[in-house]
Amino acid sequence: MTAVMAEAAIPARPEPVTLVQAFWVWLRIAMLSFGGPAGQIAVMHRILVDEKRWIGEQRFLHALNYCMLLPGPEAQQLATYIGWLMHRTKGGIVAGVLFVIPGAVAIMALSWVYVLYGRVGIVSALFFGLKCAVLAIVLQAVVRIGGRALKSTPARALAASAFVLIFFVSAPFPLIVLGAGLIGWWSARQGSTAFRGGGHGASSGAVVADADTLLGEELPVHARPTWAETMRTALVWLALWLLPVAALLIVLGPDDVFSRIATFFSTMAMVTFGGAYAVLAYVAQQAVENYGWLGPKEMLDGLGMAETTPGPLIIVLQFVGFLGAYRDPGGLSPLVAGTLGGLLATWVTFVPCFLWIFLGAPFIERLRGNAAVAGALSAITAAVVGVVLNLALWFALHTLFRETMMIAAGPFRFGAPVLTSIDPAALALSLGAAYAIFMTRAGVITTLLATSAAGLTLYGAGAIR
Repeated sequence: MTAVMAEAAIPARPEPVTLVQAFWVWLRIAMLSFGGPAGQIAVMHRILVDEKRWIGEQRFLHALNYCMLLPGPEAQQLATYIGWLMHRTKGGIVAGVLFVIPGAVAIMALSWVYVLYGRVGIVSALFFGLKCAVLAIVLQAVVRIGGRALKSTPARALAASAFVLIFFVSAPFPLIVLGAGLIGWWSARQGSTAFRGGGHGASSGAVVADADTLLGEELPVHARPTWAETMRTALVWLALWLLPVAALLIVLGPDDVFSRIATFFSTMAMVTFGGAYAVLAYVAQQAVENYGWLGPKEMLDGLGMAETTPGPLIIVLQFVGFLGAYRDPGGLSPLVAGTLGGLLATWVTFVPCFLWIFLGAPFIERLRGNAAVAGALSAITAAVVGVVLNLALWFALHTLFRETMMIAAGPFRFGAPVLTSIDPAALALSLGAAYAIFMTRAGVITTLLATSAAGLTLYGAGAIR
């Protein structure tokens, strides 16, 4: 009797799902994917693991671990990976493209509004409120990732080292990630548990066993490709990514703004490891300081847009490409040039994501349970905490102070605030946003709407210009 009841308590594996049925679920996930990578991964976990039981807890985390090791947006790559697991390449394309489209459409529309009306006082006040909330949101990312990644003294030391290297020494981010990965890999190979754990996490509820899900525990047939299939996959996606870049360089030359956008964001797609916030730290440094496509406050405005729209947070790169081309349109209309620049930045940012998944996922599926890979991932995640803290400090400098200065001493070179230039309104809104997020547990959208409304109120009262 007890055995029968126990057997009845085990849920039956879900029925097979067609690609058309999956399409509507992926669209639902895309439309609900607000709040940065942590929130997006939580949405996917709730729907795909807890609700639909398409994939189990351990398999979900294994896929997430691989995506966190890749350059680019881990949430979008995770959707592509699971879509590929379920319906091969077509499924991966559907899941990955749908994850991007809502945010891409929204950011393009907001970019037009920004360049046409952004200098109008009321619009400036709206974005003033947004960027005060962004500072609190990035700080929340530091706490979230740090709470899961920094479980040991070596992990905390690695995070602190990464922060010092990137903020005070301007060390290249890819070098920091590579070093952290090697430390974690070597540590795990020696049997150490110093870097065990990490990742964004998903759910604190009951664990959904892989065996009880649609995908089960089996290795899918398409995870056993031949070398010919692997080479064909690499050639197709490399061509989709790099042929447009090569054509622009040949036709327009390397100094044209479109060539620069194509080469910069293509390079970024290869070297920006550690998730969306780490990507933004790198882009903010390069696009603002080296290329001059936009200013620090405009970068904050763009991030505020991305935070209020669904989809991957690095869709803000479309805004960066838009402004870069808008301000150097050549013979085109500025709005046409900006639109093309934004679409180009989006293309060269996201096409490589499909390459990494379709090329690497078949091999990663065979490495489930590999301790050395898990150790490398956890060490990288620890280093990323330091990088995101650097991003939070960069945002704070440019949000709370009207002026900053560069300090250089020996190997150290870093930005510091001019204390007399503090902006009282920005400080008040940022503290209010932090209180809402950390103390009242208000959601990202609620906080952004509240600070935007507060910005408009301060503008109406004459407190900001």
